[in-house]
Amino acid sequence: MATVNVTKDGFEQLIEGSDTVLIDFWASWCGPCRRFGPIFEKASEEHPGVVFAKVDTEAEQELAGALGIRSIPTLMVFREQVLLFSQPGALPQPVLEDLISQVQGLDMAEVHRKVEEQQADAAATRESASHNGHVPAGRAQHTV
Repeated sequence: MATVNVTKDGFEQLIEGSDTVLIDFWASWCGPCRRFGPIFEKASEEHPGVVFAKVDTEAEQELAGALGIRSIPTLMVFREQVLLFSQPGALPQPVLEDLISQVQGLDMAEVHRKVEEQQADAAATRESASHNGHVPAGRAQHTV
């Protein structure tokens, strides 16, 4: 499967409508991005059940900013709408393949259970803080 370009208008639909999504945040002027591009493209051909998307950070500055992209290339991996990996840097092909294997091998029922626990803990912390009149630093939630 070839890579697909994604914009802020199609981002949410892509994540919600796909099981596993790898997203490469890149720019044409970025040397490491240009070196990683062929590795990403080759992996897309070897994993037809996985969506490989690219976000041009120059054209999609709002989306990149909303997702906290500070350096490129950055690779994000979602599975069943859960962000599992987000890291800047161009991965070598064997490392990318290992990452894909790890993501595909995850017990997603367990991942969803842990996410629910974290969300419940965060909600309890916010509820407690609201009774005290303040929100603890570092507890803000960021959604796109």
